[in-house]
Amino acid sequence: MIKILLAEDQAIVRQGIKMMLETDPILKVTGEAKNGREALQLREQNYYDLAILDIRMPEVDGLQAAKELLSRFPEMKVLILTTFNDEEYAIQALKLGVHGYLLKDAEASQLIHSIKDCLAGGLQLPGEVAKKVVPHLLERNEPMKNQHTISLTKRETDILCLLGEGKSNKEIAELLALSIGTVKNHISQLLDKLQLRDRTQLAIYAIRNGYV
Repeated sequence: MIKILLAEDQAIVRQGIKMMLETDPILKVTGEAKNGREALQLREQNYYDLAILDIRMPEVDGLQAAKELLSRFPEMKVLILTTFNDEEYAIQALKLGVHGYLLKDAEASQLIHSIKDCLAGGLQLPGEVAKKVVPHLLERNEPMKNQHTISLTKRETDILCLLGEGKSNKEIAELLALSIGTVKNHISQLLDKLQLRDRTQLAIYAIRNGYV
């Protein structure tokens, strides 16, 4: 069972999202919060595989809650689920290290797939959001360190290309006939070699430097 923490200030919307998610037998919303403060309190008391956060909530909003959760519980996956198809919100969220920025008008099947892909190591960003966000991220990103002198192996290059396409660890493993553990090891090596923080920055690096 995948345990989900759902933070949404509107009770009707929260119940609707919960019903959508639980149409899948392995997804279970085991924690509900109406703001970011409650979400943090619940995570301190219970374990969750993933948190789904609205952006605009009273007391503590979704971005601040995401920052706190990612800092204090780095093993936890965090998705933003919002009505705002706004590049500024999405950029802020991605820079915090969230694992996805999804819109509330998504179909139930799309949302469920995104959650499972996120848990498998993928980065979730709908096409309509990516079109707005990626150019801004590339413009604002500081120059990559020693990007012209870094030498990557063929395997590292293959994995970097697939990361740039938004593939999950599982998808990369299947495409390259590797184990998921081997893929994770290569990603760790890439992060160290390229002096980057997370797979979001790896994806941006791949796009920016022509690997995709």
